[in-house]
Amino acid sequence: MSQHRFDKNLVSLTAPASFAAEQYQGLRLTVERFGRSRNAKVIAVTSPGAGEGKTLTAINLSAALARGSEANVLLIDADLRRPAVARQLGLADAGTRGLLADADTRGLTDIIADANLTIEQVARPIEPYRLSVVPAGTVHTSVHQVLRSPRLDQILQAARQRYDFIVIDTPPLLPVFDSALLSRVVDGVLVVVAANHTPRKLLGEALNLLDASKVLGIVFNRDARPLFGYYDAYYREYFPDTSGIASEA
Repeated sequence: MSQHRFDKNLVSLTAPASFAAEQYQGLRLTVERFGRSRNAKVIAVTSPGAGEGKTLTAINLSAALARGSEANVLLIDADLRRPAVARQLGLADAGTRGLLADADTRGLTDIIADANLTIEQVARPIEPYRLSVVPAGTVHTSVHQVLRSPRLDQILQAARQRYDFIVIDTPPLLPVFDSALLSRVVDGVLVVVAANHTPRKLLGEALNLLDASKVLGIVFNRDARPLFGYYDAYYREYFPDTSGIASEA
């Protein structure tokens, strides 16, 4: 998989030495700490509303976890209504409704529907990283029916045996209740908000939909506050191109 096919905002893959990518390394350390202290291996990434950067965060976090470590990481696109992971990674189209799934478009929904399919058969490696991706797949029935299937938990249990971390990109919390359904089968949830944009009231409403014990933290995306003082000089020494770069995590 050549880098030029990746979305340019996937900095953990396209610009790993950049200031923006370094922010995801900080998020990686946080997730690894929860992995050790809480045995949290299955992490859902969501947001209160659309357009707040949850998918970019899920992909960049997955890549950060997989880069320069011995961890095997699986990224699952569970935003079945508006899948975006495959597109942003430059994979073949996936998640198209109403079309027969073939080897290039199979994804999560197809594994759930077919008990003979395994993650290994569907997951696509992102070489040369220790990262594999399961696209959303083809939606043939009600999304709620898919997400309530006992087969979903079986799939994730099998993934736990093979992967060190499973990151799941899930829909926004407020428009639909898909993420609330998914939260029951994950170990923890990261909530992505757009800094200085997401209303506090919406964030509160979104958090009320989740089990508080599963919320690992809030990720502030697009934080454009300027660096200052000693830290400004420090960061500019190590990351000379930080001018105009917003913090992604």
